[in-house]
Amino acid sequence: MRNASDPYDEEEDDDNLSSERQIVVGICSMMKKSNSKPMTQIMERLCKFEYITVVIFPEDVILNEPVEKWPLCDCLISFHSKGFPLDKAVSYAKLRNPLLINDLHMQYFIQDRREVYRILQEEGIDLPRYAVLNRDPDRPKECNLVEGEDHVEVNGEVFHKPFVEKPVSAEDHNVYIYYPTPAGGGSQRLFRKIGSRSSVYSPESAVRKTGSYIYEEFMPTDGTDVKVYTVGPDYAHAEARKSPALDGKVERDSEGKEIRYPVMLTAMEKLVARKVCLAFKQTVCGFDLLRANGHSFVCDVNGFSFVKNSMKYYDDCAKVLGNMVMRELAPQLHIPWSIPMEAEDIPIVPTTSGTMMELRCVIAVIRHGDRTPKQKMKMEVRNALFFDLFEKYGGYKSGKLKLKKPKQLQEVLDIARQLLSELGQHNDCEIEEKKSKLEQLKTVLEMESSLNDNQYGHFSGINRKVQLTYLPNGQLKASSEEEDTLMSGPSLLLVLKWGGELTPAGRVQAEELGRAFRCMYPGGQGDYAGFPGCGLLRLHSTYRHDLKIYASDEGRVQMTAAAFAKGLLALEGELTPILVQMVKSANMNGLLDSDSDSLTDCQQRVKARLHDIMQKDQDFTEEDYQKLAPTSSPSLLNSMKIIQNPVRTCDKVYALIQSLTRQIRSRLEDPKSASLQLYHSETLELMLQRWSKLERDFRMKNGRYDISKIPDIYDCIKYDTQHNSSLGLEDTLELFRLSRALADIIIPQEYGISKLEKLDIASAYCLPLFRKIQLDLQRTHEDEAVNKLHPLYSRGVMSPGRHVRTRLYFTSESHVHSLLSIFRYGGLLNEGKDEQWKQAMDYLSAVTELNYMTQIVIMLYEDNNKDPSSEERFHVELHFSPGVKVCPDEENAPMGFGFRPASAKSQEDLGSLEDLSKDEPDHTALTEPLSIHRKSPLLANRKAGSMEVLSECSTSFSGAIYRIFPSCSRQSPEVKSSGLGFEGCSMVPSIYPLETLHNSLSLKQVDEFLSKVCESRNETLTKTMKCFSAMFDSQFQPSMQPESLERAHSSVAPAQPAQPVWSILLVLHPVQDLHQSPWWSLHQPSTSAASRPHAAPQSAYPDLRSASAASCTHLLSANLSRSRILSLSLSRSSTGGRR
Repeated sequence: MRNASDPYDEEEDDDNLSSERQIVVGICSMMKKSNSKPMTQIMERLCKFEYITVVIFPEDVILNEPVEKWPLCDCLISFHSKGFPLDKAVSYAKLRNPLLINDLHMQYFIQDRREVYRILQEEGIDLPRYAVLNRDPDRPKECNLVEGEDHVEVNGEVFHKPFVEKPVSAEDHNVYIYYPTPAGGGSQRLFRKIGSRSSVYSPESAVRKTGSYIYEEFMPTDGTDVKVYTVGPDYAHAEARKSPALDGKVERDSEGKEIRYPVMLTAMEKLVARKVCLAFKQTVCGFDLLRANGHSFVCDVNGFSFVKNSMKYYDDCAKVLGNMVMRELAPQLHIPWSIPMEAEDIPIVPTTSGTMMELRCVIAVIRHGDRTPKQKMKMEVRNALFFDLFEKYGGYKSGKLKLKKPKQLQEVLDIARQLLSELGQHNDCEIEEKKSKLEQLKTVLEMESSLNDNQYGHFSGINRKVQLTYLPNGQLKASSEEEDTLMSGPSLLLVLKWGGELTPAGRVQAEELGRAFRCMYPGGQGDYAGFPGCGLLRLHSTYRHDLKIYASDEGRVQMTAAAFAKGLLALEGELTPILVQMVKSANMNGLLDSDSDSLTDCQQRVKARLHDIMQKDQDFTEEDYQKLAPTSSPSLLNSMKIIQNPVRTCDKVYALIQSLTRQIRSRLEDPKSASLQLYHSETLELMLQRWSKLERDFRMKNGRYDISKIPDIYDCIKYDTQHNSSLGLEDTLELFRLSRALADIIIPQEYGISKLEKLDIASAYCLPLFRKIQLDLQRTHEDEAVNKLHPLYSRGVMSPGRHVRTRLYFTSESHVHSLLSIFRYGGLLNEGKDEQWKQAMDYLSAVTELNYMTQIVIMLYEDNNKDPSSEERFHVELHFSPGVKVCPDEENAPMGFGFRPASAKSQEDLGSLEDLSKDEPDHTALTEPLSIHRKSPLLANRKAGSMEVLSECSTSFSGAIYRIFPSCSRQSPEVKSSGLGFEGCSMVPSIYPLETLHNSLSLKQVDEFLSKVCESRNETLTKTMKCFSAMFDSQFQPSMQPESLERAHSSVAPAQPAQPVWSILLVLHPVQDLHQSPWWSLHQPSTSAASRPHAAPQSAYPDLRSASAASCTHLLSANLSRSRILSLSLSRSSTGGRR
């Protein structure tokens, strides 16, 4: 790229050019535009084309020299801005006849809003309703304006306030919005950004009386405008920004740049982008969209516009422009350049079996990234203030209430302060809450109410919460910290949760994994970060990528999804805008959320058995091995061998925790380290609070251990060994080793010990997700209008009707465990008959932990060479990664390498199937957060003949074997020739690569399996309900009406993932029926509500119905104790697992 600072001589010696003919691209614009960052970035990339040279026309030449002396060029990029002589540019184009990237004659029309609206209307593009007021002195009759108090009439068209008044000149940015008198009147006056202002409010309500204007209807857009940037008719980048009409303040990030939100365009908006680009003949073109009332309206066309501060856009723009220039001019100038096939135009990729097929669908279920330790405190409350709060926010409707908003949490804090104050003044006052619990509640809420975003554990609504659960007869079973007494009357179970915030390391993990995921898409093999503009990104920008990202309502899960999206789509900036625009919450039907305090009956039994086995003060016997590990999982057996005697191991763990707290207290007493800041701005005092609570809770008053705390202990020590190892605390690695061995038994076995239990619990958790996955696969091969190009506008795109569907589901550990259990034990394949599946099951059995960023990936391919009706037409692959490598110390980290698919690389014998279950060093693991490295072959020293070159090491796909995101890893000698996996260069060394579990499944086979799983769950629930229906019939035949039972059956939603069977019995009537009483009325004690202000409201429900439900509970108590039933349905305790 060079500046043509002198007039260009037509006879200039060709020796100044390279030995081969070069295509000269001329940049003819004002200096401010030519030297802008976007132009510089794009032109530098354009110069990397081997046969392209860029010449910038000096502003002095443009303004003062005749066009005959302007530099010569083969292709001209020229556009109007303030002071630019457009007439001279038109004359130059007529003289030299270069290839025009943006048509020059049409730029006259773009400067007049009246012409812009006319052209848009002719193209059938939706516009806001508008009228033009022409104040032409020579034609006064064309100006007809009647102004009223809250409306104007323009040439017979009436516009009620609010309406918009725009000058007809597109160069005039003084746009006014007039407000109606009932709203306060006045007007918002928009202007070109000055500093951090883009508009101001004015009390003036009268419209302007001089000049010509367009009046248009004001469109309610919820405070955002969408800016679309095209590069040719087949590429568009879209961003949203806060509307300047909102408050006039420009939102800027920490670097002072205006905050822009990444936007997904709808199918119709993509068509509009294509129409605008073609209608105005502007290859590089920006325009504004207003999204209002379910429609999209174009309100302005800006002409030549670049996206600011987006490396991905710079790469894409240079690639599109470079190939456009080469395709048009290389043949004319006899340049030896072949027109490249767009590798990503048809999404053909190599499958793991080496064949070439079209990628149609990618479905991934992913656990969230690294987080701070989760902490929880439970207490039973009976004070009327808590009941008032419970009623205020509608807790009686369902019997449960979540308080997450800062205002709500402040109310809880105020109650705690008030009760503590009363308790201090009157020691005999009737406050039933324990003082220590109230103090802890107050301390935590005060600690977390800091407005400093860098404060450890700071929560903005979604990251902390208080849960209240109504207990009609009080809490039935006291915890180790509470009195062993049972008070009568209703109460509330208050659960305070904090911590569990996504760490900076977790964000990096998610973003890097998002980048790595690109390699699964067309053009993504090799160095996945090598060229951000290829493969998936081009597929996405050319409207043929149907992407949806779902996340549960946990803050750490949502931020993980946003960080992953940022890496996947090469987005830039803060995560919050990405989260708002691109991540959908999926908590409406239990799709990705599960109530950790709700357990199925099967899970209750499993927890009880686990507790019994782990309380034996003796070495594990053969019988214990059979009871605890009936599946003979190597990871379980290895952990049991490490533990030997569970009680003795718990003794060691408890002693190590005591030692740890003593060391932390000692550090606190040392003035040098008292104010020491730990990872993520945690303090030693906060660290001590974490461990002191675990020390109190782990060993109960009776001397036995609460094994439900083991996951929390492992969670904390894993966090501290990874992030706070610089403290140099003694015996942390031994505590890590022992707590991990215990956790490797407790956590996976809480989701079922036997295969049937695992399936029962798994289906309760993730049946809605399984149904959604089935729909995703089914809909992929159906004819859909979404995310395809319209046939009339698809010229130049080889496969306009094809698209890749991507569905990403981010969730917590419970769903990942459950989904994997169904694939493993649900009967997808027969291990005895399928050797590949047997190897995969051996690998999964060796996995000890489903750590952060665990992935389960399903990929659907289509073989276009097969008959459409053939079962071989669609091909499904199943992949899995256990996520982040656990690495507290390089010398003591687990090895983490198990089943390895075939590799074209090393054939050395470096590992075995059971490596994943052993605590051996992993020298490739990282203990520090990853640094993000970005590079692009566009910036390499040598030029590429075409931007289509994806990587230097790309080879023919014929016979190639690939592994998804592999790292430097070891491989089992038994499976080297299995022909599975993806090859490439890993850039995420801290995360285990995806392993191919199976690569030869048919879509029919998978669909039938998913249907069977869903049907079997429905049948189980149906049989259960029929059983209870028969019990009702036999006991209450005279009094129960058939329609009552029918409604009872219809009210049960089988899709709810964590709905206990016994809970269904207590909710047999439809809760949503406003004429019936809420569920809790069935358990009201005999004392009237009037005698207790904190009792639930009395029911207007018929006595017969209440008696029937109560009798049902009595009937069931013949097999289950009453306390058992209530504990299942009302005071469900936590699983204790990691989420």
